[in-house]
Amino acid sequence: MVRERYLQQLDLLKKSVLSLGKMSELIFHDSMEAVIDLNVELARETLAHESEVDKLEKGIEASVFDLLALQQPMASDLRLVVSALKISADLRRIVGLSINIAKIPGKIEGGHIKPLIDTKRMADIAAYMLENSMKAFLTQDAGLARATAARDEEVDKLFYSVWVELIEMMAKDTSIISKATYLLFLIRYIERIADHCCNICESVVYLTTAEHVKLN
Repeated sequence: MVRERYLQQLDLLKKSVLSLGKMSELIFHDSMEAVIDLNVELARETLAHESEVDKLEKGIEASVFDLLALQQPMASDLRLVVSALKISADLRRIVGLSINIAKIPGKIEGGHIKPLIDTKRMADIAAYMLENSMKAFLTQDAGLARATAARDEEVDKLFYSVWVELIEMMAKDTSIISKATYLLFLIRYIERIADHCCNICESVVYLTTAEHVKLN
């Protein structure tokens, strides 16, 4: 009976982390849609989801502390508990960055200074990384985790390209500095989201192989 409850707690912990992952994907997707379309209403709805994330994260933390204090998991079970805590922390930071993105539409008036083609490409890759890092966690697939983290290089290249373009635009036309600055913040937020996805992938590799790796 005790063993059965223990296994149920582990399963619930894993499901809670996956739920947090789904919520993170939704908030990131909606925040990007809001900023690309400058949809203030969607941005407002996205911001309202943050309280749900806080509840999920607190529930995960409580489960982790309960398992560590009362069940004393060993070996692969302990790696699952530790990885769940680390992954939930990275997901919470992804949500925080997405919330920052959702605040941008209300600060830009009259449209963007340039089409956000490369910025959207950055976001699409980061969204892919988030989805597949969580899929790797679900399936405990270290190979998928490594392959997913490798996409970070594409995000970094796009970040640098867009950053240079925006700096050059500001140098030529100082009247766009305010709007361009928000876009600089935007690409930095996306780049950081991709970095946190790499962290999740590192946790998955640790979970499945007990190996500490640096994938970013």
